Amino acid sequence: MSSEQHMPDLVRFFKVLGEPQRLRIVGLLSRRPHTVEDLAASLNLSVSTVSHHLSRLTDAGLVSARAESYYNVYALKTEVLTTMARTILKDAELPRQTDDSMLDAFERKVMEAFTTPDGKIKAFPVQEKKYLVLLRYVLKAFDPGVKYTEKRVNQILSNYSKDTARLRRSLVDFGFMAREGGGGKYWRIDQKDT
Repeated sequence: MSSEQHMPDLVRFFKVLGEPQRLRIVGLLSRRPHTVEDLAASLNLSVSTVSHHLSRLTDAGLVSARAESYYNVYALKTEVLTTMARTILKDAELPRQTDDSMLDAFERKVMEAFTTPDGKIKAFPVQEKKYLVLLRYVLKAFDPGVKYTEKRVNQILSNYSKDTARLRRSLVDFGFMAREGGGGKYWRIDQKDT
């Protein structure tokens, strides 16, 4: 089938995703399934607005819903995105699944288990491998090449947990961040720096 024959599907696909709130919903659903209420709370939108956007995403085949107790739980249909990517890229070979994608699945499971829908850490895992997933997640809040005061580090970390001292110490102890003096300045250590 030529790309011309796929054009109506592609136009509809991009029209649906051309709305910023829908892109944010897709972003949240890419992490894990959510209820309408979860999405509304995370995005600070009304339930009816989120329902409208989910309806459009469902009609486009990007989202599926399943009944769970009294709620509908929405999930991203990643196979549709893969099909669209193949259509857009024509016959380009997509990368094979590697150990990295398996790691991504592990990280997603850890994030689902230990964070709330709005991204806060609800518990610290005992297993170091899982704890490191949370530290890498928190590290994304810090820009490379920027030096932060301890007060600013604590402010940023408070978006993730009340236990800012534990997170700050762990980021340094596990080599994700460095500090000078008695903790006067903190900065992110990039992979290439280690």
